[in-house]
Amino acid sequence: MPEAGRPRFPSVYGIHDDEEELLDWSWAAERLASSRNYWVATTRPDGSPHAMPVWGLWHDDAFYFSSSPDSRKARNIASNPNVVVHLESGDEVVIVEGSAELVTDAELLQRLGEDYTTKYEFEVSFTSGRGLTAVHPRVAYAWREESFPATATRFEFATEASP
Repeated sequence: MPEAGRPRFPSVYGIHDDEEELLDWSWAAERLASSRNYWVATTRPDGSPHAMPVWGLWHDDAFYFSSSPDSRKARNIASNPNVVVHLESGDEVVIVEGSAELVTDAELLQRLGEDYTTKYEFEVSFTSGRGLTAVHPRVAYAWREESFPATATRFEFATEASP
């Protein structure tokens, strides 16, 4: 479970220091799992931003989406794995910042292919060459627009120590 706290926004946003009304991670995870469309933002090699809508899956605290290895976002990730994923909604906001990597585990690819087919009613089978990407979150932000800034929550994910 990620650690919940307040986002570090400038004071003009009115974010309180208290922990009342922080959202629970299960609220954000449910929205990540049930959403149909997501936005993925990457950075081009020249430093300019690139955003595209995708279909995807939230599975075991990671976001998965498919992309052709020749797509702009896949090429961006190959040179800079830092990615932002967010839902379409501005009313129930969930934004995930993390690091992306290609999925190569055959068992996971099969399982996610089945889940993807069920969710989107679109037959798909992933292989290590098909371009399934996992985004492992470092931090996530979430809030409900109707109760912002009281519900503004920052989730910090544990990171593995480097060897």
